[in-house]
Amino acid sequence: MNKLFIPFCSFALALTIAACSDTKTAKETATAETAGVETTAPANTAVAGSEKSADASAGSATDPQVEGTKTITLSNGASVTWIQDNAGEKLNPRSLFSDASDSLYNSLNMSDGIPASVSTFLVKVDGKHILFDAGLGAFGGQLMNRLAALGVNPDNIGLVYLTHFHVDHISGLVAKDDAGNDTKVFKNAAVYAGKVEYDAWMNDIPKNDLQKNIMALYKDSLHLFAFGDTLPHGVRAIDAVGHTPGHTAFQLANMLIVGDLMHGYALQKDHPEINSNYDMDKPKSAESRKRVMQYARDNKFLMAGMHLPPPGFVE
Repeated sequence: MNKLFIPFCSFALALTIAACSDTKTAKETATAETAGVETTAPANTAVAGSEKSADASAGSATDPQVEGTKTITLSNGASVTWIQDNAGEKLNPRSLFSDASDSLYNSLNMSDGIPASVSTFLVKVDGKHILFDAGLGAFGGQLMNRLAALGVNPDNIGLVYLTHFHVDHISGLVAKDDAGNDTKVFKNAAVYAGKVEYDAWMNDIPKNDLQKNIMALYKDSLHLFAFGDTLPHGVRAIDAVGHTPGHTAFQLANMLIVGDLMHGYALQKDHPEINSNYDMDKPKSAESRKRVMQYARDNKFLMAGMHLPPPGFVE
């Protein structure tokens, strides 16, 4: 495949720990191997403004015994399970989209808010379990309950890929032990993060105690990658900057995991120029959204997103 050149909702938690400096780059290791609690509806909820669901792809199934999940099969045989990390229903309010005019927003007929979610994605490929983002954790996250219901032990997660470092994407990496100390949730996982994102949070972005703490905790298993790198199991890192300085989308077979490219799909699918107020660099965010969405359309890729409406997949 030709190389794709693709050029706040942050929450401060008072934790103090030194930043990690002992990390490896993805190129060195790939061959070796919001504070706001966001919520969403059950997995089978119909969402106004959605495009075709993932049922049109290689295959799909919803396990009625595991609420808040949906599993599909990619073109390479990998299974991907959407996991709803929030409890209940999530409607992102009109106030989150200050870029949108009243007339444009009102045309959606969604006065109560735009359906969304806080989601993670579990991939099983090459006999390994991979997690894309770790969710809300102690801030209301349901990931551990969902994994248990799916029969997946956190110790069996071999890799965690991070789209970016906002709280609702990394807090699930840690939990408190009986003494109240932070411990790793995924004890056997290698954690892959973008070097641009890592450097920004470690050096430039204020109110970063949570991010520094988590990165330090995982320093011995932390691997940094560059945009364009091909990572373990054929995952490819794609520049999607703007939401955060190093916001990353990931390509696996015929799927793009687009992270926080969209917070209001019903609005932004037709108006990618509209940002959410969480986007740290709005011009770059809009440019990335247009480019990545066009790339998905051109290649007929499925998109999986951390704030797409249930069940987290769109074509």
